[in-house]
Amino acid sequence: MRDKILEKAGKMFLTLGFKSVTMDDIAQELSISKKTLYKYFSNKVSLVDAATEEVQKAVDEAIMYIKNLQHNAIEEEFAVKAIFKEMFKNTKTSPMYQLKKYYPEIYERLKENEVCIFRDCNLDNLTKGIAQGLYRPSINKELISSFYFSLIFGVFENENYSHEMQEVMRIEYEILEYHIRAIATEKGIIELEKHLKIINQSN
Repeated sequence: MRDKILEKAGKMFLTLGFKSVTMDDIAQELSISKKTLYKYFSNKVSLVDAATEEVQKAVDEAIMYIKNLQHNAIEEEFAVKAIFKEMFKNTKTSPMYQLKKYYPEIYERLKENEVCIFRDCNLDNLTKGIAQGLYRPSINKELISSFYFSLIFGVFENENYSHEMQEVMRIEYEILEYHIRAIATEKGIIELEKHLKIINQSN
């Protein structure tokens, strides 16, 4: 039952928003009593925390799946973005922004976890890209990774950006293009342009 609650709550939070979904809504959707719901989760914060953790696991597993497909470094970055776009296609407002606004402690913990995962994945991608001749060998990988992470999370933390999910994804693609152009070789730029063309045709 706990897993069913987490699955349903996670979908409802992402689709309808963390703030607007109540414990009553979740119990009703699952056709269970609130007493049963509170047996597994003492309050909404604990449910949001657990559901967020499950979503994060799903995202991380999806990224690992992509990384095991042996794409080239630039193709890999676009494949990861495509996975994110698909996973959050029914989400109206950025989940990260919602967490930061309504559940800041959960947001900070999630961000801390993501720093480690993002850093490892990005450094691996940079190393791969250099080996494949797509990224310049002279780049400072640690610094570039920090720049990229700051840009990505800046979208959630800056009130000047729209936090509608479609707009967030558009901005993230812009950031990805900016990131790759800054570090790519001529061969890398050709590969980047190929993927940008595919993205533009699909929009």
